[in-house]
Amino acid sequence: MADCLFCGIVKGEIPSEKVYEDDRVLAFKDINPVAPVHVLLIPKEHHRDVIEAADRDPAVLGHLFTVASKLAKELGLSEKGFRVVNNFGKDGGQTVFHLHFHLIGGRQLTWPPG
Repeated sequence: MADCLFCGIVKGEIPSEKVYEDDRVLAFKDINPVAPVHVLLIPKEHHRDVIEAADRDPAVLGHLFTVASKLAKELGLSEKGFRVVNNFGKDGGQTVFHLHFHLIGGRQLTWPPG
């Protein structure tokens, strides 16, 4: 999508601090972190949200979680814990309409999130 922020990051048109990349997924540091570790994981192919991805390419969802697990281990989150978050739609807090997951950790997280 021409006006999608995350598609611009995938294309290299918008800078990001990458922490992981393969042929299907890109992970980079969030520019407004809510914890010491806050990484965004996105599919390189544009999917508006988790429902669209599940309908069009369900395997990408499993791959995103596999990458999240790998990064959690590499970033030292797997012992104490972490959170993987997906915001869906306006009421769910989605502000960029390109599927993405937040990997958050490095401090005690509270519930409910807000």
